Amino acid sequence: MADDPRTGNAHPRSGAYEEHFTRTPVQLVTGGGWKRLVAFRVDAEGVLLGGAPARHAAQSAFVSWADITSLVLWRQQTAGEPIDYVGVRRRPGAPLLAGMNSGLSPERTAKLAPHVEHELFLASRPVNLWKLDPVRLQAAVATFAPQVPVHVVQP
Repeated sequence: MADDPRTGNAHPRSGAYEEHFTRTPVQLVTGGGWKRLVAFRVDAEGVLLGGAPARHAAQSAFVSWADITSLVLWRQQTAGEPIDYVGVRRRPGAPLLAGMNSGLSPERTAKLAPHVEHELFLASRPVNLWKLDPVRLQAAVATFAPQVPVHVVQP
């Protein structure tokens, strides 16, 4: 079943799970326009990790199911409120992903989230300016890749 051409959303019966960033004036200032930007999507082909709204196209990364060994929900502790993340563990040798974290060293990611391995940190996105629905996520993964587990990593 195709996406709804009027809204660009996943059709409710397609099984796909898609979330969009909340629109902000920053999009207009940075030249992104007022379009709805995909923050996260799970569909028959794999998982799309959306880039930050200001650099959405350059930082978005698609990961096919063939490269995914698990999806992971994790939390980064900060001085303020903790930050929730969703990421993909990938098979060894999978190609590098674009993203806001792609330039971070293993030492830096170990300081930011010592409970998360470096490769997972790089293949993760913060749940910021959008909401993650774990129930819908699990349903979509069960539909398209039942062999792929969804893990929660606690700090």
